[in-house]
Amino acid sequence: MERDKSLLDFNLSDELIEIAELIREICEKEIVPRRAELDEKEEYPFEIFAKFKEAGLPAVLYDEQYGGMGAGLFAAVIFAEIVSEYCLGVNTAISATKLCALPIEHGGTEEQKKKYLSAFASGEKIGAFCLSEPNAGSDVPNLSTVAIKKGDRYILNGVKQWITNAGVADVYTVFALTDKSKGPRGMSCFIVEKGMKGLSFGKLENKMGIRCSHTRQVILEDVEVPEENLVGLKPNRGFIHAFQTLSSSRPAVAASAVGLATGCYKEALKYTRQREQFGKNIINFQVVQHMLADMAVRIEQARLLTYRAAKYAMAGHPEAAKYSAMAKYAASETAVAVANDALQLHGGYGFTKDYPIEKMYRDAKILTIYEGTSQIQKNEIGAYIIKEAAALR
Repeated sequence: MERDKSLLDFNLSDELIEIAELIREICEKEIVPRRAELDEKEEYPFEIFAKFKEAGLPAVLYDEQYGGMGAGLFAAVIFAEIVSEYCLGVNTAISATKLCALPIEHGGTEEQKKKYLSAFASGEKIGAFCLSEPNAGSDVPNLSTVAIKKGDRYILNGVKQWITNAGVADVYTVFALTDKSKGPRGMSCFIVEKGMKGLSFGKLENKMGIRCSHTRQVILEDVEVPEENLVGLKPNRGFIHAFQTLSSSRPAVAASAVGLATGCYKEALKYTRQREQFGKNIINFQVVQHMLADMAVRIEQARLLTYRAAKYAMAGHPEAAKYSAMAKYAASETAVAVANDALQLHGGYGFTKDYPIEKMYRDAKILTIYEGTSQIQKNEIGAYIIKEAAALR
């Protein structure tokens, strides 16, 4: 019972409150003035990342033994929620390094963790997670990138698609088949570094939203990777690394959705308080109040489910993966719905770039697509439901 109580305690420690205040301060000072320009020009937020690095904030996401603060997964959730409230694109660009780090955290050797996690925690290196392919997005078992052992090296060949930070990142965690006969169970994860011969990148994708977060193909043509860069030094463990990574990253993605929805809601509040029609501010109309009420309730529901998923993941709870899928699905759909209503409340002005809601609306949709579409989340939730049904007497 005590364990269950602690899993439902969402109060932030004094340390996390201070971290949250610092994150918000930097976001208001650095992101708000530049987010529209970064989006318009598709500029990677190097200067904003430098401010986060200067404040020591990348360390929030990592364990103490690797130069981090040891604040745990809940800190990553708070980080993602706050930054996404101001700009989902900036959060995606910055948080992608943590996604790259997760396979190493879950399955890497101590030497690999010290070398790479320390560099991520200090902000010295940027990372990218490489799982999706042109013909294997949601269908991960259909992976075609291969890694063939040759002496003390592996030769990697394949193309990775929709890779956040591709071309910008210094380090890439790349999933490839080391034993085709085993299907997805023959998958391994490799640490590939920028500058390795044969590693190149496709064109910058011209995206609808999160445009300051760079997305490209990662192309591997006879890339020689030292055996010591095989995560965990054991082949055919990549499927486990990928599953663990996505289960522990989805609460942070859900938090990003909660943050974006919160930002949209606040923009709607500001606009409806100052916009006058029929002789009064439109926030005084019942229909507007009902829309705002629905938005507020949906955001809080998504936030509570997200925090629960994060707590379960931190505790290694047996239902952590189920709640992570639930949180990602619910929060991302909430973000799209709230962004839609917030833009509607802006009327014609919301359809222009004069107000930030236009960008937020475009950004929101990706939340239902990347790191597992809403349909894939429902598939995973459904699999757990089948197990629960089978256990009923």
